[in-house]
Amino acid sequence: MMKRFHMHISVEDLEKNVSFYSQLFNAEPTVIKDDYAKWALDDPAVNFAISSRGATTGLDHVGIQTETDDELTQLREQLETADISGIAEEGANCCYTRSDKYWVQDPQGIAWETFHSLESIPVFGDDQPSMNDAACCTPDLSQSSSGCC
Repeated sequence: MMKRFHMHISVEDLEKNVSFYSQLFNAEPTVIKDDYAKWALDDPAVNFAISSRGATTGLDHVGIQTETDDELTQLREQLETADISGIAEEGANCCYTRSDKYWVQDPQGIAWETFHSLESIPVFGDDQPSMNDAACCTPDLSQSSSGCC
């Protein structure tokens, strides 16, 4: 089993950024859509995604992708044991994938997503109008999470 670091960045020009990151990683995206691209790399072990969904450019969120439900449960329990509460989502539709997720927020306010991908889907998310305001499907964590350390 292996966990994979995840980073999602909002970009203005998807095509330009796909070209840049393809050169940086020396690999083409494993998923490419009109508004989204993702590289699932083994070296470095990262799930790196970009999208042009209208959000402020820059870092959208970071996370840890697990290969199994058990790993996701272990991460959630680890956070809860440390009194870091979050938001659980089962079967969430986001970034052309259906996933089980557990979201927390670090002391700086950066959203962290722990997730296990279940299957690919043909749409970015639920494609509700509010989705156009955000690069990804990050829930409002302001009231649910406490930072540590």
